[in-house]
Amino acid sequence: MIHPIPSGTRDVLPDETREVRAITATLLSVFERHGYGEVYTPALEYESVLARADMAEAQPAYRVFDESGAVLVLRSDMTVPIARVVASRYASSEPPLRFCYFAHCYRGVRPQRGQPRELLQAGIELIGAPAPHGTAEALTVLCHALDATGLKDYRIGLGDASLFPALMASLRVPEELRPTLLDSLVLRDFVGLEQALAESGLAGEAIELLLSVPQRRGGPEILAGTPAEADSAVTGLRQVHELLEGAVADRVIFDLGLVRNIGYYTGAVFDVYDPALGAPIGGGGRYDELLGRFGRPLPAVGFALGVDRLHIALAGEERGTGALLAREMSGGLT
Repeated sequence: MIHPIPSGTRDVLPDETREVRAITATLLSVFERHGYGEVYTPALEYESVLARADMAEAQPAYRVFDESGAVLVLRSDMTVPIARVVASRYASSEPPLRFCYFAHCYRGVRPQRGQPRELLQAGIELIGAPAPHGTAEALTVLCHALDATGLKDYRIGLGDASLFPALMASLRVPEELRPTLLDSLVLRDFVGLEQALAESGLAGEAIELLLSVPQRRGGPEILAGTPAEADSAVTGLRQVHELLEGAVADRVIFDLGLVRNIGYYTGAVFDVYDPALGAPIGGGGRYDELLGRFGRPLPAVGFALGVDRLHIALAGEERGTGALLAREMSGGLT
């Protein structure tokens, strides 16, 4: 007799659990070596507290009521809870503050899409370290952690969340059209982007810029010749790259169309890719305005890795079976 479990969840058996524990132990050793202390926050948070983030994309999907009638939610990421911790438990501590975590997060799923409802994430948050140095530190920790696990073929796509909105504003893209264009970039749907722009009524030169700039991807040379409206973002990316040690810089691919689908990102953003897996292993970026919503304005940057996806990528590199394992195992991160 088979007893069902909720869609988007799965049982993890001893052999796999052993391998996952080895991965998380390796990650923790690297995080601690770089000065990041492990924290753990409740899986349940008050909805009224997390609502301070005021970001629709990061809103939790699962709600329950406690004995007094207050609404509790299952956390959908760890960045927002750690912002709460910093504001309430480290209100007078001198920055920078360095935290790491290993925690399950919970997302709403679409039936029959194979999307994970429960995610095991590993990550860091660097609070109080502005760009570009803070961003360079986060990317360095990320590469050192992935190297320590034995992942060999990964690359990091690096962009800036402010670039495309600034470009749209300068070209007077109607406010009601901007979310549609951003959604197309999140999905890497350049056909949909082109169609939406064709129906926008914008001038041909504006359409050409909005199509061509986000498709620039490659080495530092792609940062040359960008529109003046992108100067601030491009300068920031160049400064980060100059601060990276050689082995880390060699992993970076600039991607001017990179947009994360959580709305609190304000500057540099990045995703981790590996050819053994057809989806990002993890990602992160700067969120310099989020802490202010909890009462302690500080610049911040962080990243999260999907441990299941990292596990699949490691197995795929070793056995050449990443695509097969990806179909058999449901891991995820957005």
